[in-house]
Amino acid sequence: MRCWDLRPFYQRLTVRESDGHMTPLTEKRPLAVVAFGGNALLPKGDPITIAAQRERAELAAHALAPLTTTHRLVITHGSGPQIGVLAQQAASATTFRDITLDVLDAEVEAMIGYILMQALGAVLAPPVVTVLTRVVVAPDDPAFAVPTKPIGPYVDAETAAHLRTSAGWTFLEHQGRHRRIVASPDPVEVVELSAIRVLVDAGFVPICAGGGGIPVVRSGGALSGVEAVVDKDAVTALIAIGLNADVMMLLTDVEGLMTEWGTDHAQVVRRTDAAAVRSLHLEAGSMGPKVRACADFTAATGRPSFIGRLADAVDVLAGRTGTMFSAEG
Repeated sequence: MRCWDLRPFYQRLTVRESDGHMTPLTEKRPLAVVAFGGNALLPKGDPITIAAQRERAELAAHALAPLTTTHRLVITHGSGPQIGVLAQQAASATTFRDITLDVLDAEVEAMIGYILMQALGAVLAPPVVTVLTRVVVAPDDPAFAVPTKPIGPYVDAETAAHLRTSAGWTFLEHQGRHRRIVASPDPVEVVELSAIRVLVDAGFVPICAGGGGIPVVRSGGALSGVEAVVDKDAVTALIAIGLNADVMMLLTDVEGLMTEWGTDHAQVVRRTDAAAVRSLHLEAGSMGPKVRACADFTAATGRPSFIGRLADAVDVLAGRTGTMFSAEG
């Protein structure tokens, strides 16, 4: 079992104040909360294998590593493709037939967290740790009655019909293909937020709220899991606000927010303000949640947020590419 001795780490990352007090340099660097989607680890068309996800995790690690020279990091990630695959496996299993979606959320959060820890730990100086993160949602959230969150791969009509009958799943059809949709209630509270803060202050890079975290509701003094997948971008904004982060970055596989998306006239919006984007009508399963999350974080903190490509993380943070959301103008 490997145990981290942080003393050498702090000896390297300290500065001497005027009164002689040694202060960790990590306290001096700004805090960036960085999210990337589950498709970054399992893009469309890639084989659904652990090896493929390891390869993508290594690419993500190399894209994020330069950020640690200037910023402390908190990392979140999506799990849309992975959680759907695990759910399909569970639905066809002969044992553990009572596995609920919140348990699968925990399973996929640990799985992807481990893969990322291995990849990031090989290239980052600060130690990396995965935090299983519970996210409180309201039991009466309207989202439970109207599922909208797509998860997993597309399936044919026959498979969708079987799973509707056998598992009670809901599907959305698109061009003859069917994809499962589940409830996606708004996050209200991140249970492990204080633990994440302690880890950041101690010099760790926490990987948290994977796949939006594990959805729970409060019942008296207890927390009970519920069948849902919370939106990763909304939880990321809640964490960034709670940690009083200096910047939030949502990294994906497109360059940023675009006008006239899907046409020959599509152009990237390089800079906009939080208030202006709230009136836009954007896809719920695509750019919409990212734009709302950026608007929420920037409006709450007055600090910038960004959307851009994972591979361009350094340039996105520098404002050379991607979309920047500012508090005004």
